[in-house]
Amino acid sequence: MKKKIEDPLKPIVAVCKRRGFIYPGSEIYGGFANTYSYGPYGVELKNNIKNLWWKFFVQSRKDIVGIDGPILLHPKTWEASGHIEGFNDALIDCKECKSRFRIDKLIEDQANEDVEGLSLEELTKILDDKNIKCPKCESKNFTKARHFNLMFKTEMSKTDLENNISYLRPETAQSIFLDYKNVIDTMRVKIPFGIAQIGKAFRNEITPGNFIFRLIEFEQMEIEYFIEQNTWQENFDSWLIDMKKWCEMIGLDSKKLKDAEHAKEKLSHYSKRTVDITYDFPFGTNELYGLAYRTNFDLSQHQKLSKVSQEFIDNVNNKRFIPHVIEPTFGLDRTILALLCDAYRVEELKNGESRVVLRFSKNIAPVKVAIFPLMKKPELTNLSKKIFDMIKNLFVAEYDETGAIGRRYRRQDELGTPYCITIDYQTIEDSTVTIRDRDSMEQKRISVDNILNTLNENFRPEI
Repeated sequence: MKKKIEDPLKPIVAVCKRRGFIYPGSEIYGGFANTYSYGPYGVELKNNIKNLWWKFFVQSRKDIVGIDGPILLHPKTWEASGHIEGFNDALIDCKECKSRFRIDKLIEDQANEDVEGLSLEELTKILDDKNIKCPKCESKNFTKARHFNLMFKTEMSKTDLENNISYLRPETAQSIFLDYKNVIDTMRVKIPFGIAQIGKAFRNEITPGNFIFRLIEFEQMEIEYFIEQNTWQENFDSWLIDMKKWCEMIGLDSKKLKDAEHAKEKLSHYSKRTVDITYDFPFGTNELYGLAYRTNFDLSQHQKLSKVSQEFIDNVNNKRFIPHVIEPTFGLDRTILALLCDAYRVEELKNGESRVVLRFSKNIAPVKVAIFPLMKKPELTNLSKKIFDMIKNLFVAEYDETGAIGRRYRRQDELGTPYCITIDYQTIEDSTVTIRDRDSMEQKRISVDNILNTLNENFRPEI
């Protein structure tokens, strides 16, 4: 009997469901493949990451502005960008169990061969030569490899039936390129400058998986940074440094992060150089973020098809040119998964018990502080609610008066809450409370008047 391989993400998936971070999509109907909902704590975590990213890369810089472009763009956008012709994966179907797979991933997993860039005929031949099996039923009876476009099609309500097809955007970059001229005309920007956007993208992946690592609907945090061609190398290096500063700011383990340079023969059609920042996930090392030098490919293509000039006019130096582009891109869902993998701990305690804890960076923890009355007594609960009301508008806080105090601590540990404040009978006597640190579990008493100062000192991101 074939030994079942344990999913390394299983405990993380379990705590995400149990504690309201991430739910399977459409679960009441048996689920819907590789779709997920972010629950109450998941959406707080997600928003904290987005807000911190926006503050670091947009609001704290003079050379970056933001937009929020549409998901549906004119179909010629994808003709210009090369997505209609070239945004494909090679797939095969198992004739026995009807399962569908990306052929390159099958060969990579079973034969440990890198087949990127090979033709459909070459891929099919390797499939036969290496005796690749169907992972579902172990059959070797496959169809021939064929291309599959990853863009989702949708129909527009137009009377012109030949031009009523549109696409859900497979990347956020193109909506930035389409509004590049509007930003120049309205914002008085000067080269170099960037346009940032956080938004949804959609890819009809053949084999999505590994929880939220590869989804058909995902969110990107992305910047297109417009430069003169002769400055691309220095700008590229500078952005790679800033991306690593971001990784440090959100608390990612630097030992699990590596740079992966794309070989020239494997670069995307628009790229002259690409470096991935990879992360050591429990299921293997994979791309977390990407930094690409896109040249002026996109703007040149849009100028060609739209007949609208995309030149930047430099009146100071009396020249005009189509800017080149450096693109730092950050997958939001992958960021969340990496942070969950980094934060998840099962710790043995001195009393022989164990606890599950999410050691999130304080900057991104979904709940900052929890307020507990020691017992469910009016004299304690009334005072606790007053303290909660004092805190709640400044920090995301929870009030909990149910169950033993130890059980309440364990719940907040699983949520990654950095601090818990307990109100007891001594509080009534001397106006002090107990504040407990999530990581060390140390407790100390501070005055009620000093609570906000203490929290402010501990939740101040360095930007």
